[in-house]
Amino acid sequence: MRVTQVERPAEGAGLDLNLLLALDVLLDERSVRGAARRLHLSEPAMSRTLGRVRKALGDPVLVRAGRQMVPTPYALAVQAEVGAVVERARAVFAGPGAQDLRALSRTLTLVGHDALAAAYAPDLFARAAAEAPGIRLRFLAESHLDAPVLREGVADLEVGVIDTVAPEVRVEPLFDDVMVGVVRPGHPLLQGELTPKRFAAADHLTVSRKGRMAGPIDAALAEQGLRRRVVGNVSTYPSALFILLRTDLVGLSMTWARPLTEPLGLVTFPIPLELPPLRIAMAWHPRHDADPAHAWLRGCVRELVAAPV
Repeated sequence: MRVTQVERPAEGAGLDLNLLLALDVLLDERSVRGAARRLHLSEPAMSRTLGRVRKALGDPVLVRAGRQMVPTPYALAVQAEVGAVVERARAVFAGPGAQDLRALSRTLTLVGHDALAAAYAPDLFARAAAEAPGIRLRFLAESHLDAPVLREGVADLEVGVIDTVAPEVRVEPLFDDVMVGVVRPGHPLLQGELTPKRFAAADHLTVSRKGRMAGPIDAALAEQGLRRRVVGNVSTYPSALFILLRTDLVGLSMTWARPLTEPLGLVTFPIPLELPPLRIAMAWHPRHDADPAHAWLRGCVRELVAAPV
């Protein structure tokens, strides 16, 4: 999208909306080279454009950090609004009813449980290649910090157990999941009747990006006067699966993660406890409501994630 220079009559100064587009791409790529490639410019021309953006904003926008460039606090603060304005401008200049996904060139960012990408990225990439080849998908793992990633524009869509209560966030429930146990084939726990006492007596491995070793399982066991033995914690789900495959440790999983457990040959089993359901949902900021690319992404997630096998 290229927008010609317009005047602000009240001030008599020019406002080049091309700088807004350049700023949006620069903050998305965080690289002069990447932004130049996206906008079909030479690197020197993109560097000059970055200089004009810096002068217009009175802020460095991107600063060097080792071999990378990182956004300034001000750039992070305005990134979401910049993206929203560019989206609205594209819609205006595309004309009414323009919904050609194959002509779009965008990067869409999803954030969620680290198993999300491992389980569903292959199907999402296939859908993008077939339906919207100009769309790139970026997956971010959940942070150990509870940051407002949707409001700040760090992510476009969050998928998983959504615990935000922010009024400006849209939340669409997908399905209610259940927690299951997961062990290697031939694990002793699979033999005979599985009681809460036997389950608690096993050695357990937890997964938590915050390093937590307790959760709803422990609360349910405590109601029966039981306590499980947790011998360790890892921060990522895929790493836990490989540990479970080679040990007698017991882990936890969810039904929607079966695309990961089944190819490894791991065995899942019902946990002999009354556990609350896990409501899996997706969430986004309202500024994306009418965005065709975002609507496409929501539709893909709704079809792929909302129907666990």
